[in-house]
Parts: sequence; C-alpha cells; structure tokens
Amino acid sequence: MVTRTLRLVLAGVWIGLIVGLGFIETPLKFLAPGVDLPIALGIGRLVLTAADIAGAVLLIAITVVSLLRPRLSRAGLITLGALWLVLIVQVAIIRPLLNARTDLILAGGDPGDSVLHVLYIAADLLLLAGLVVYVAFAARRPAGAD
Repeated sequence: MVTRTLRLVLAGVWIGLIVGLGFIETPLKFLAPGVDLPIALGIGRLVLTAADIAGAVLLIAITVVSLLRPRLSRAGLITLGALWLVLIVQVAIIRPLLNARTDLILAGGDPGDSVLHVLYIAADLLLLAGLVVYVAFAARRPAGAD
C-alpha cells in the first residue's frame, strides 16, 4: 500500500512540475511586462535546468520505489524505461543544443529558425503521456494484495 501510494505521489509531483513549469511558466515569462528576450532566456535556462534536475531525482525515486515489493508489473517497468529514454534524450541531447542557441542569442547572434523548442515540448508531452500510463499501471492493485 505504501509503495503504491509513493509511486502515485512521486509521479503526480512530476506531472505537476512539467505542467506548471513547462506549459505555464515558460510561455508566460515571455509575456511579462518589462522582461526582454535576454532576461527571459536567462530565466528559462535556470528554470528548465532546475526542472531537469528535479525530473531526474523524481525518476530515480520512482524507479527505486517501482522495484520494491510489490514490484510494478512488466508493462509498468517498460513504461518506466521509456520515461528514462525520453528524459535522457531531452537532457543530454536537446537541452545542450538549446543552451548553445541561447548563448548565441545572448551574444547578439541570430541562430535562425530551429525545431529544438518543438522537440523539447514534444519530449515534455511524451513524459506527460508516459507518466499518465505509469500512474495507470501503478494504481492497479497487485495480484494477491489485500
């Protein structure tokens, strides 16, 4: 019972983090009065880096709890693996490329159009979908549990 609750709470916190920071805070900072592009990009870099770190910590905690008894189902563990894959791609590939673009813009350059922000948003959407699927598996009552 405790492990199932922990699985749900940890996943729920991560869902809230992605929605709150990725889909609410990020776009709104560009609309705030008095916030120019360099400031918004600087804030965005800090916030997204903190969100990436928090997501990694939550995923580690979710993984540990998922391996405790009663163990998560095979499908749940596969979903967990998919979450790891998406987070690694987002943090190790997409974020460094976005940081390089930000550096160029802050130095006064124009990097031109890019699909990197779309890829980052797509990764966030995949993480959200994966977390919802994970929650569905984690919420199931394990076989033989009272």
